[in-house]
Amino acid sequence: MTDNDQLRAGQKAQTKSARARTLVAPVIVSSDNVQYSEDEIISKYSYTDTKVTIGEDGTVTAFPQNSVFEFKTRRRVSRLGLMMVGLGGNNGTTVAAAMYAKKHSLEWQTRTGTHVSNYKGSLTQCGTFRVGTSSEDGTDVYSPLSSLVPMVNPDDMPVSGWDISGRNLADAMDSAQVLEPDLRNKLRPFVDKVVPLPAAFDTDFIADNQLPRADNLIPGQKQEQLEQLRRDIRNFKETQGLDEVVVIWTANSERYSKEIEGVNDTSENLLKAIQGNHPEVSPSTLYAVASILEGAPYVNGSPQNTLVPGCVKLAEELQVFICGDDFKSGQTKMKSVLVDYLIGCGVKVKTMVTYNHLGNNDMYQLTDQVMWKPKSAAKSKVIEDLVEANEVLYPNNEKPDHVVVVKYVPFLGDSKRDVSEYTSETFLDSHYTMIMHNECLDSALCAPLIIDLAVLCELFQRIRVKVQGSDEFKSMHPVLSALGFFMKIPKTAGEEPIVNALNRQRACIENLVKALVGLPAESHLLLPTKCQA
Repeated sequence: MTDNDQLRAGQKAQTKSARARTLVAPVIVSSDNVQYSEDEIISKYSYTDTKVTIGEDGTVTAFPQNSVFEFKTRRRVSRLGLMMVGLGGNNGTTVAAAMYAKKHSLEWQTRTGTHVSNYKGSLTQCGTFRVGTSSEDGTDVYSPLSSLVPMVNPDDMPVSGWDISGRNLADAMDSAQVLEPDLRNKLRPFVDKVVPLPAAFDTDFIADNQLPRADNLIPGQKQEQLEQLRRDIRNFKETQGLDEVVVIWTANSERYSKEIEGVNDTSENLLKAIQGNHPEVSPSTLYAVASILEGAPYVNGSPQNTLVPGCVKLAEELQVFICGDDFKSGQTKMKSVLVDYLIGCGVKVKTMVTYNHLGNNDMYQLTDQVMWKPKSAAKSKVIEDLVEANEVLYPNNEKPDHVVVVKYVPFLGDSKRDVSEYTSETFLDSHYTMIMHNECLDSALCAPLIIDLAVLCELFQRIRVKVQGSDEFKSMHPVLSALGFFMKIPKTAGEEPIVNALNRQRACIENLVKALVGLPAESHLLLPTKCQA
């Protein structure tokens, strides 16, 4: 019998052979590079990078450089509230359901048994990171991020938001058909009185097929809508006794806004354009501007160009965090892993043909070709940096043939199906084809990203950093490129390059949190084990 049944049968009873363990207790770093007080964690972090020059004769010279950054992280976690644009949609209701279920310790039945509320799929709640090596037995020690620095507990986050549909959350959850019926029934007493706030709306930025849902709208022109959104954020903050609010766009994609000189190129022009009810100011940009003016971080979870240049400049001027664009959750996340793996192994990806089909309202919106354009661009660009990083395989600006197809199949609802075929050239140009099939609930993949983004935005608001040569501690740059792990097209500041490779993006978050407590970046070298004494 050629199988591993004997090994499988013994796995439960035997002690594990892998040399790793997970500890969830708080990690205290004992080092001259970190100080703990009742209020703050103060750390010094030595950052090493390499600058490269290219001579006229093509000679490449590398110069390792070291600089010191000092971090101050407030230990007291803010009382945080989450406001979602699209609260009554599939993503919004799934996030709200998870948070209510976890807060009230709900359990529910399916044909497979009893299930307990959890945040599986969340990097901050269920991911672990290597802290170091045990001094006792040499095993790798892993911990959650929140063991290194205090983080918000999602159970403690009040939820509110806006939606163009005025259905209460209980009815919206029933319509979404994401959650199991028993869970929906148990949630109903907690959410049947929760109704989304009226939403900003412009028929020119949304597909016609969404108009029948639009019964919960803020009246007036764009300036009036902006002022109402600001009041909504303030009221939520005041009534819930919050220190901070994070606003996240979880709604459908819009069409692209035209970026026009004199309209949305500067903060001043953008604010004037809103006052003048300019047709190229989108509802999503109104939400972003309202959030920035109220000091609330804003995350754009869809592919449209919400964060036009004037919006970015407003965030920089007021020092308010923004993050975008478009949640990276399913097939696109897999691309940023698989193509990284193939090219990293010296294999040349030649064609990528990917199909998605599902039947939720987000997909229904994308049947409009104008609305599909931003999503198509987001899905297509996710491998660009991976390809550009290897001109040995891809000389002269060569690219893989990348085909993206999505189809609306109403019967499937939120159950996304995707089939992806990757055909590559390997040794002596022989072909290597990989075909993958995935099935998942689309909103169950997106929901934990939304929770992570809220949690990490709050953490970054408590961080101040002093760069070498400066005498002043400042907040991090308002464009939160460090959260690119969650985005198809990470928004970056200035000339910062875009990174799409998922492992690099995850390492950025891990190493940044380690820097807050003076721990070195993870190198995976484990050098002492590879050398003789």
